[in-house]
Amino acid sequence: MMRTININSRVILVLCVVNLGAWCYGEADYNDAAPMEEGEKTALYTAIQGFVGNWWNGSDLYPDPCGWTPVQGVSCDLFDGLWYVTALSIGPILDNYLDCAPVVEFRPQLFELKHLKSLAFFSCFVSPHKHPITIPSKSWEKLAGNLETLEFRSNPGLIGKVPSSFGSLIRLQSLVLLENGLTGELPRNVGNLTKLKRLVFAANWFYGRIPDTLGSLPTAMCHMKNLTLLDLRNNKFSGGLTKSLQEMYSLGEMALSNNPIGGRPSGARVE
Repeated sequence: MMRTININSRVILVLCVVNLGAWCYGEADYNDAAPMEEGEKTALYTAIQGFVGNWWNGSDLYPDPCGWTPVQGVSCDLFDGLWYVTALSIGPILDNYLDCAPVVEFRPQLFELKHLKSLAFFSCFVSPHKHPITIPSKSWEKLAGNLETLEFRSNPGLIGKVPSSFGSLIRLQSLVLLENGLTGELPRNVGNLTKLKRLVFAANWFYGRIPDTLGSLPTAMCHMKNLTLLDLRNNKFSGGLTKSLQEMYSLGEMALSNNPIGGRPSGARVE
């Protein structure tokens, strides 16, 4: 029996064989028929609930989050015939995106999204006095195989130090920690992130020397051959600048204003 189905505004011819049931074979795009891996779906729902609240019932609201009921802020791709999450953005970036609850938590299921390439939080952690929260210190290594972009923007309620486990994210190309309440010295092993092109730590409460705090050796930053943007404005960095920063010839722009640094590198354009 031949019949026609319209899926996503495309007409597809389908052949159905009836014999104690029905099996349909057609020329549909493979992407239309692919399911989402069940463990991945559960991890996505639980991780999002941690940020937006337990009222959010993803299985009812978005039974097919990578298909016909997509979640704003979630992007997916196919791996071995199954859908997996590749990008997750939390916060009011655009209309209908996922707004955070007053009390939030990083649930361990976030780190089970093993194909995640981009993770971003915008204006999600907003209360430094009533409901402050810190970045988890562990489990980031579980995302090391794929994560390329990690961003925390405009989160005054995000306090504490940058976890040293960020240094395990060896595929990162963009690390943006902008306008948060973070403090302390920068992790020494950030210098291990040799694929970084953008490193933005502006408008926090970081202190200490740069750039030798970015690597276990004073020359660690020299290994970051791809870095084109370094933005450390509006912090409390001090102690001058070492020669290794001057030898980062890939830098096209470096912003250091509003820090009691003392000393100035040559080469890259400095603001």
